[in-house]
Amino acid sequence: MALSIDPGQLGLHFGSGAVIGGVVGFAAKKVAKLIALLIGIELALFAFLESRGILLVKWDRLTAGLVSAGRDAASSTPPSWMMSILSTLSISAGFTGGFLLGFRKG
Repeated sequence: MALSIDPGQLGLHFGSGAVIGGVVGFAAKKVAKLIALLIGIELALFAFLESRGILLVKWDRLTAGLVSAGRDAASSTPPSWMMSILSTLSISAGFTGGFLLGFRKG
């Protein structure tokens, strides 16, 4: 049983994955920056309103929820659909490279 690999098709998969990954990485970084900015403004507003006596913020409860959510996300196993996506190496390798390049340039 001979394994026939078409270099043209492999290059097409790798290239298209890299382009799509670059676009997604660029957009993801822009969205992440916007979300970080909005959260920072919201926390600064909470601190300002608390200093003026208008609002009472329970900071320990706020951070405890974030820490437990991060712990839950780190301990979960990847879903089966993610494993099947990663098994297509030519597309995922191109996508990963393009995503990192787009994220870095974004």
